[in-house]
Amino acid sequence: MSGVVAMLGRVAEIRAFVQAPVPTSVRATAAAAPSAASTEAFAAALGLATGATAASTTTSPAAASTTTVPTAAAPPTAAPTAAAPAPAAGGATGDALVAAASAYLGQPYVWGGESLAEGGFDCSGLVQRSLADIGVTGVPRTAREQMTTGTEVPSLDDARPGDLVVLGGGSHIGIYVGEGKMIDAPRPGKTVTVRDVYAEPTTIRRVLPDAAPTAAAASAQARTLASFAGVTS
Repeated sequence: MSGVVAMLGRVAEIRAFVQAPVPTSVRATAAAAPSAASTEAFAAALGLATGATAASTTTSPAAASTTTVPTAAAPPTAAPTAAAPAPAAGGATGDALVAAASAYLGQPYVWGGESLAEGGFDCSGLVQRSLADIGVTGVPRTAREQMTTGTEVPSLDDARPGDLVVLGGGSHIGIYVGEGKMIDAPRPGKTVTVRDVYAEPTTIRRVLPDAAPTAAAASAQARTLASFAGVTS
């Protein structure tokens, strides 16, 4: 009985020690965050008083793990390319292109012009407008751009009506009509006309489907050339 009383007295002494008044600043800090060391000291003292072994418990917050899911790299973007002229669904022909351009004979040359609403045409504007009239779209606007469309024709001897004849390194363009002649919008002060291909072409481009000449096509070409008789720049 005396042992129990002694033990209880010892516990009371320890509790009084732990709960002893402390300065205000220390009390505020202790209230905000209890010290792990003081907690362990109390447990050790209690163990001595009771003869038990104090168990120290440490709690560690589990580290949150983050898994990053790799994403597939976006495929490289292809560089944009110039759209090739798109022929009409019914199939345009070189003779149809010559006929479409012929509808503008006598119209004045207007720099930058590409329609009658603008008062006339320049050389590449006439080409673009005539192709559009037969349903061919996506044609570039300038002669230097048009000279890269279609496929290369080796020489004027191999040219067919409707081929594009480029002159002066891309400074001028016309539509071949056959027999060494072309229809074009020549220069300021002139009108859309049919005239000789006046210089060695820089390039000749075939922008319409390549079809072998037929007797009917040859006859149509002869009639077209006959209709141009007397039409000069």
